[in-house]
Amino acid sequence: MAEHVILITGASSGIGLATAHRFAREGFQILMTARNADKLRQAAEPLLRTFPASRIQTCVADLNDPRSPQRIVEQMQREFSRIDILVNAAGYASSIPFDQISAAEFDLTMNTNVRGLFFLTQAVWPIMARQRGGIIVNVSSLAAVDPFPGFSVYGSSKAWVDLFTKALAQEGRAAGIRAYSIRPGAVDTPMLRGLFPDFPADQTVSADEVAEAIWGITTVPFRLSSGQAIAVTRQ
Repeated sequence: MAEHVILITGASSGIGLATAHRFAREGFQILMTARNADKLRQAAEPLLRTFPASRIQTCVADLNDPRSPQRIVEQMQREFSRIDILVNAAGYASSIPFDQISAAEFDLTMNTNVRGLFFLTQAVWPIMARQRGGIIVNVSSLAAVDPFPGFSVYGSSKAWVDLFTKALAQEGRAAGIRAYSIRPGAVDTPMLRGLFPDFPADQTVSADEVAEAIWGITTVPFRLSSGQAIAVTRQ
């Protein structure tokens, strides 16, 4: 699959980085994006050493900046000329009681989880339409349907992601574009540990398990289920 190209946001850690590892194993060409240049470089270097057959590029971009989606897509077109899979893994969460959430906190959550995801997908869409095919995977959360206390904004943003994914599946059908949302439970990532340091490890899933589910979405059996939210939880 060396000719296949995947764009991954939030690729410097957590689910995004695990997804980059999973697709590098399959020989994909990868554009990894994240907002912190040092962390992105540190994440990409081991991949370059371990998977020399994969062509891996990085793009430092903050999806809170409205100029970032177009800049990411322009670099992707220069480097690869096409895109087969977009994984929107960048996300932001905080755990704050509803009545204490500031306008700045609300905006940061929604700009990262909603606005940035929307406009990057919109920037990628015409390329996939011209190719007559592509797969969009949006990382949602179980908080979309069962939010922890303090997750009123985060959970709402992920519920939007699920509904947006359904809309993408409907609009993309004629062009051969499929869309899915991955809805993991608690994922043992730096973001989770930053919010809940003592969260029981036996109640979490790993970022690698979520990445494996994302890989599975690219296979034939999922072709008829575009639009679904696919749960990844500890049984």
